[in-house]
Formats: sequence, structure tokens, C-alpha cells
Amino acid sequence: MPAVLCPFFIDLEPMERLLLINFEKDPDTLYVGFEPQIFDDALNGSGHLVVGWRRDGRVDIYHEPTVTPQAGKYDIAGKGLAEMRKTHFEETRYTLTASGVSAHYVFTDISGRRVEIHIEESNPNKRKPFDLLAPMGAAAEKPSALPLIWLFDFYFVRERNTDFRVVIDGKSHQPDRMPVWLDGARVLFTRYSPKPLITRFNPNYDGRLPKLNSSGESMVLFQQHRVHLSYSADGARIEKISRENPIAPIELSFEPPFPNLHQFSAPATSGKFKISTRPSAGYLAGNYQVSNDGNRSRINLTPSEGWKPKPDRLVLWLLYNAGRVFKSWPKTYVWEAEISREGDGYYMKSRWSRTE
Repeated sequence: MPAVLCPFFIDLEPMERLLLINFEKDPDTLYVGFEPQIFDDALNGSGHLVVGWRRDGRVDIYHEPTVTPQAGKYDIAGKGLAEMRKTHFEETRYTLTASGVSAHYVFTDISGRRVEIHIEESNPNKRKPFDLLAPMGAAAEKPSALPLIWLFDFYFVRERNTDFRVVIDGKSHQPDRMPVWLDGARVLFTRYSPKPLITRFNPNYDGRLPKLNSSGESMVLFQQHRVHLSYSADGARIEKISRENPIAPIELSFEPPFPNLHQFSAPATSGKFKISTRPSAGYLAGNYQVSNDGNRSRINLTPSEGWKPKPDRLVLWLLYNAGRVFKSWPKTYVWEAEISREGDGYYMKSRWSRTE
């Protein structure tokens, strides 16, 4: 059987849990928010990291010595990385209890100032967490991948019965509040997920494109991906690509199936694609186009339909419709790739760009 070309990749970034804290309405001279994260994996190490979201749109990274973040991957965060510091934290705690968030961080920032973050939520009412795709990619100016941050068991910190402090250089900052009530409670714009699934779809690429040998099989393992194939008189086509992980499987599917560019001879074809994970998290959808001039194929892929959420209650439907960025941000992304034949192999150069 002829070889199959697969130009699609789903990178996974393991993370144990995250917490996002906004105080844009009462900003510091440098920061408007903090984002504690916890890692425990072979790629990133084990320990705590705090993202400092700056007023200029860039981020500072403070991490324990046992965590090994990669600077190049922060181009999906706003205007990109400003500073990265290996940091000794006086305090590091972030747990979730039946009453909500319990977090405490104390460290010194790049300006030599003492920063304290303290959240102790003691709310007796039952939480009703939900799943969503975070609109993190809305702020990325020069993304090297499509950032798909799936947040499972996501919820907001409730204002009642919560001890909240963000103190920078002795000055307290008030947290931003949500304009709507959630499940009968007033909540802060401080939110968290104990099960984040961080994915980077189709990172920019410049190099040889490996070929996979299908041997007529309906599923082929390829660089930790499962490539599902269908066959016709035109040869093999890619129906979907999936990648397993401890949180939830993630899947890229095509309708009609994506052509095998090793065999593709038509001048052009097009179709739709969908990226999905748990049904409760909705899905991302868009269009693909392929053109061919013999020894060179070009692909254009655009998430033109945005994110399609699956709200399970009215307040979430109102939230997603009031904050249109939730659903619309992927529509501004375009992936373009050129694949050329070089001897008995193939070379691919691809990149993401923003239309807005």
C-alpha cells in the first residue's frame, strides 16, 4: 500500500491544575492578574509556577527550581514572554476542598517587591462546575500554534465567605467581579480548573514531513497519534486523528475525509473539520481547502465556525452570548501549509497567522 502523509499534529502540555486571578479594575503599576499553575510530569517537572499578567499585555513567569518551563511556548500568552525567573517561594499552596479554593503564594517579583496571593473559600453550598474552551487565544498576537485550553470542572470563586487578598509591595488590590450571578451566588472573576487539558494544534513547522505506512489498516499509530483511515478507488484518506491523555481524548475529524497528499492529483478539494474532546466541552469547527499543482500542495485551514459550546443551564448560555469572545476568537486564526516533494520524501513549511 502507498504511504500516507499526515500534516496534522496535536501537542499536549500536561498541567495538574490552574487558578486565574484578575484585578484589572484595580491594577498594580505592573500587573493586572496572576495565574498559579501546578505541574507534575516528565516534561515540565514537579512544582508551582505563577504567571504574572502585565499591563502591557506580556507575561512574567515565576517558577520553582523543580519546574522547567519552555520559554518558546509562551507566545500564545498575550503579547508573549517578558521575563522568566527561577524563584524561591516563601509559600506555595493551591488545593480544592469541598468549600472551594484554598491558595496561598508569597514571592518576590522582578522589581524586588513582595507579592502575596491568598484565597480561602469557605462556602457551604455545593458547586456546579462545567467544561469550556478558554478564550486564551484571543490575546495572542503572534501564535506559533492554535492554543486550545480545555478547562474541565471549571468554576468561579464565590464572593460570600471568601477571604481574598492580593497584596503587592504592601498595597492591596481588589479582585474583579463577574457582572452576573452564577447558580444563585455572586462570584469573582477568579476562576479555576482542577483538570486543564492544554493543547497546541499544528505548531508552526519547517522540515521534512514523515510518511506513515498504512498497509491497508483502518488505524495507524503515528507519533502518539491514532490516524484513522478510509479507502476508496482514489486511495487512502484521513477520517480523523485522535490523541489519548489522562484527562480526556482529543480528536480532529474531517468531512469529507482529508486526502492523502502522497496520492492526491486533483487540482483542488475542500471540506470541514472539527476538533472535539468531552461532549460537555463543545467543539471547534471550520473549513479546509487543498490545492495541488503536481509536486506541491497547499493547505488552508480556518476555524471559521468558532467554538460551539454545550451549556447545560441558562446562565451559561447567557454568559457565552454576552461574552462573544468565548465563541468567536478562533475565527481570527488561519493555518497555511505548503508541502513539496523532495526526491522520495516531502518537506512541509507551515505557520499560523491572525486576521484581526
